[in-house]
Amino acid sequence: MPAGVQDRADTVEMLLPRGEGAALRPAAGRRASRRAGWPVLLATFVTLGLAYGFWYSYAVFLVAFLGEFGWSRSVVAGAFSVLVVVHGLSGPLLGWLVERFGPRAVIAGGGAVLVAALLAGAHIEAVWHLYAVFGVLAALGISAAGWVPSVVLVRGWFPSRVGSALGIASAGIGVGIFALVPVAQLLIDAVGWRWALRGLAVLMAVWIVPATLLLVRDARATAPAAAGRPREAESPPSRPYWTLRAAVRTWRFWATGAVFFAGSTATQMLMVHQVAYLVDHGVPALVGATVVGVVGIGSIAGKAGWGALSDRIGREPTYTLAFACVTASVALLALAGARPQSLLPYGYALLIGVGYAVTAPLTPAIASDLFGGPRFARIFGTLHLTNSLGGALGAWVAGWIFDATGSYALALPIAATMAVLAPALLWLVAPRRPNPAPALVRWERSGR
Repeated sequence: MPAGVQDRADTVEMLLPRGEGAALRPAAGRRASRRAGWPVLLATFVTLGLAYGFWYSYAVFLVAFLGEFGWSRSVVAGAFSVLVVVHGLSGPLLGWLVERFGPRAVIAGGGAVLVAALLAGAHIEAVWHLYAVFGVLAALGISAAGWVPSVVLVRGWFPSRVGSALGIASAGIGVGIFALVPVAQLLIDAVGWRWALRGLAVLMAVWIVPATLLLVRDARATAPAAAGRPREAESPPSRPYWTLRAAVRTWRFWATGAVFFAGSTATQMLMVHQVAYLVDHGVPALVGATVVGVVGIGSIAGKAGWGALSDRIGREPTYTLAFACVTASVALLALAGARPQSLLPYGYALLIGVGYAVTAPLTPAIASDLFGGPRFARIFGTLHLTNSLGGALGAWVAGWIFDATGSYALALPIAATMAVLAPALLWLVAPRRPNPAPALVRWERSGR
């Protein structure tokens, strides 16, 4: 297919609802595009595993910080909450950067920032150091190397199988949890948390930037415009498309944000405090880290499985099944606290791992179903903020409850309630129903 025709086909495919654009491509062209996308998917799989493997390793570093500095639990958990908020607040800016420079450049830059943050983190001595390094610098590195650019990158290569492709890519996060969290705990036990951070920094430096530059290529529809020729100057699309300005004026945008907020509140409340909860009830720290590894194993299957299932049976029933697992995991965690020497902690880990995994492939897939188009990066980046705010609130509230009451007993019912609320709201949003853009939007240079 001639290059100009292929470029126009790619652009139109990204504008159409899920699955329709793929029909415009010849079968051979679709197969060639998917083959070219597999190295990108592999590199994204590993990069997400490393970036978010550190994210979830904070649960074991939290215990180390409590032991060395004697800070309150809400203070240490608060740094993670700041990390989550900054991670979310950077979403709209990342969307713009991805449109301007392409996902590849943003991911490589984020990897460099994350390495710098881990090296700086090995030298913290005060609370403000903790918040500046982990809450801000590490958050910027993770967000730039992580989810928003990766979603746009993978969606560009696999536009007709968004759920399945993102499920495979995000399964790397599960591998990262399974591998990195226990490794982090072993390093902390062997050489201390400062050298553990330095070891993780070396691991990130060896992979993220080199692999991104060598293996990742931006899809045509997400590649940066040629020098001197902004993408907005290209031929305008012939169909209406969603812009951020148009999306934020609709109730479905805000209701989708509420779904993401509730789901993230429930899952991050559990994920951040699960090790501390188990250690408080008599589980050794290394066993607690192993439980987190089991969460990672469960999430590997969950992320790939939920994404593919949602492409077949729909987003709403898939999301509901997954959050039923999250709700059941809260009950098992409460029982595990009463019987810490039993296998109940591992049963909890499997349920939360499988259940929470749905958020990785389905949040971008839901957003893509509702607001797909050439401005998807900015729209998803903004919606991602609601996801991050929910996670930050969940992590902080659980720590505050513990400091106020000496127990997580009140936090668990809150997590269960939010786990029920999230899928209930999704049925109201109904991504299964078409959501056409309200009117043809002028193809303007501002691209808002």
